[in-house]
Amino acid sequence: MKYLQRLGKSLMLPVSIMPIAAILKGIGYWIDPVGWGANNVIAAFLIESGGVIIDNLPLLFAIGIAIGMVEDKDAMLVMSAVVSYMIINKLLSAKTVSLLMDIPLKEVPIAFNNSSNALIGIMIGLMCAFYYQKFHHIQLPQSLSFFGGKRFVPIICSATTLLISALFLVIWPNLFNAFIMFGEFMSKLGPFGAALYGFFNRLLIPTGLHHALNSVFWFDVAGIDDIGKFWGRVSGGVVGVTGMYQAGFFPIMMFGLPGAAVAIYKCARKEKRKQVGAILLSAAFASFLTGVTEPLEFTFMFAAPSLYFIHALLTGVFMYIAATFKWIAGFGFSAGFIDYVLSIKAPFAHDILMLIPLGIVCFLIYYLLFRFMIVHYRLMTPGREIEENIIQVEKPQYHYEVNQLDYDDMAIILIEALGGASNIVFVDSCLTRLRIDLKDMSCIDENKILAVGASGIVKLGKDSLQIILGIDVEFIVDVMKEILGR
Repeated sequence: MKYLQRLGKSLMLPVSIMPIAAILKGIGYWIDPVGWGANNVIAAFLIESGGVIIDNLPLLFAIGIAIGMVEDKDAMLVMSAVVSYMIINKLLSAKTVSLLMDIPLKEVPIAFNNSSNALIGIMIGLMCAFYYQKFHHIQLPQSLSFFGGKRFVPIICSATTLLISALFLVIWPNLFNAFIMFGEFMSKLGPFGAALYGFFNRLLIPTGLHHALNSVFWFDVAGIDDIGKFWGRVSGGVVGVTGMYQAGFFPIMMFGLPGAAVAIYKCARKEKRKQVGAILLSAAFASFLTGVTEPLEFTFMFAAPSLYFIHALLTGVFMYIAATFKWIAGFGFSAGFIDYVLSIKAPFAHDILMLIPLGIVCFLIYYLLFRFMIVHYRLMTPGREIEENIIQVEKPQYHYEVNQLDYDDMAIILIEALGGASNIVFVDSCLTRLRIDLKDMSCIDENKILAVGASGIVKLGKDSLQIILGIDVEFIVDVMKEILGR
């Protein structure tokens, strides 16, 4: 469980930049919902700007996880993640598969049009982190010594990625086709089929296999083409039926997930609410406005898997309710406020206003259920992580007017409190923490460290510690490195 919690925490780095990308793309789509930027240069600019981040999300996951799972934030680790992802992304692309199988591009299995997904990024990040920890000190024979140590990491990562790619070339299309068949089976079950689809749509997001189900229900793989028929681009729509595989997502994305975000925020420790609140607020707004939910879902997907399973179940429940009562709306992008407004006048929209009170109920259920689960089962959602070995000092012997200290002052005081420049072996930072390796831990002055505004000190062995300083830590560490000449 601790491993999953650390994985979830590692995802916060790439997740933190996703909401702005979703909002940019959503606003661009709102400006030009038909042409997706073809009819408006501003819309095109916004859509393409946001798309750069969203389209490369697996790569960002690979980098974020590789960095987050290893204490030593070395450039070679990032290089390994980037190179490994580029290899597997290229080998599993439709163009490369066409070449390897010696078949025309149009005959390449549809699975390879959806092979770049979060699962690939997460897998690459974990692999690179594992190999870095295992081999970054490896010593090779003298003739190969140049490739030893940290330089060996991208080599072993690249070699392993080749094997993984070969495996995926065999199993990925079979898995993808199996879920297409499963989707075709569900499509015959009416509202219950919509419920099953909603459940598995959310559950499969980490693997990327939800694209297989989406192709069955939203497009023309099995003749349903729910999106095309809803907007009148394809004939054969039926009022109250067409759109049933889209409508139930609106209460979830516009109301439910923001309710979950509020619950996570309320359950965070007070000293961490400011830190997690910024990410949760922007992610909740992106979910409500555009229907892009990954920034929120990945904050608790691995940190609290039980919550994500409940989220998948609730998605199925609200898909069933919307389909049963024929409260129908549809989308061209995703089930956010933008598409809700645009679909009001769509030819197959039906009792669309009822999705608002349903959404309010959804908000309350998500908020109450998530809060109960987090508190009762002590789930480690963002802001609730337990810090081990935190040094606490009741009455600091030093007093500084923290609001009047600039980054230079704080850096100088911290260097002194850590035993001076000669005692500091390594200094760096993460999102909110100063990370230090020392020659002699007994030389530190905990009182002085806490007096400059640190909220805690975490000991990580005999010669390493972390000082929790907040989101300004990157500016402080820059000054410290300048003073130390590093």
